[in-house]
Amino acid sequence: MTMPPQPPAGQQPYYPPPAQPQPQPKKRKKWPWILGAVLLIIVIVSVSGGGDEGSSDGSGSGSNGSALQDDAPAAGIGTEVRDGKFAFTVTNVETGQTQAGTNPYANKVPQGQFVFVHVDVKNIGDRPQSYFGGNQKLIDAQGREFADDTEAEIYANEGNYTIGEINPGNAVSVILVFDVPADAQPKSLELHDSAFSNGVTVNIG
Repeated sequence: MTMPPQPPAGQQPYYPPPAQPQPQPKKRKKWPWILGAVLLIIVIVSVSGGGDEGSSDGSGSGSNGSALQDDAPAAGIGTEVRDGKFAFTVTNVETGQTQAGTNPYANKVPQGQFVFVHVDVKNIGDRPQSYFGGNQKLIDAQGREFADDTEAEIYANEGNYTIGEINPGNAVSVILVFDVPADAQPKSLELHDSAFSNGVTVNIG
């Protein structure tokens, strides 16, 4: 019987290394791709079809309310218009006024001319709402926008209602006063129930 060759004295026998298992290819997870596709579809649908609904209080603060208001023709003197919790009716417009207030010790003269706009304001909501003359704007035939004159309004209203809360169902009559150039021609009035409402336009010229 033939014996296998022995290694020289002092040398360790050689054993071949065991075979290493081959790494298996990693399988790609599909769920991240599926999730990304779903999110992309949601974004596309939101951008193409999403839109804010008009507000339920009639203020038209949503996109639908704005579109309806922009498309509708502006009302005129004597026609009730609504913005938010208020219904407004412009009853009269006086141009060329040279003084606000009849008291010789409590009056004001304009830089140009005063325009007096008589407005009935009614709270059509279900809770008190604050009225501010400073929320109202006058636009002339040149497209210029004018703020009200609070001091002149106090004199023109002779201490009556110029600012404050109106309870539900109640109405007040106020005079808005605008100091405009002597040659300005008032064209429209922009009425707001608050500083943040869309407002409603009334033709006065």
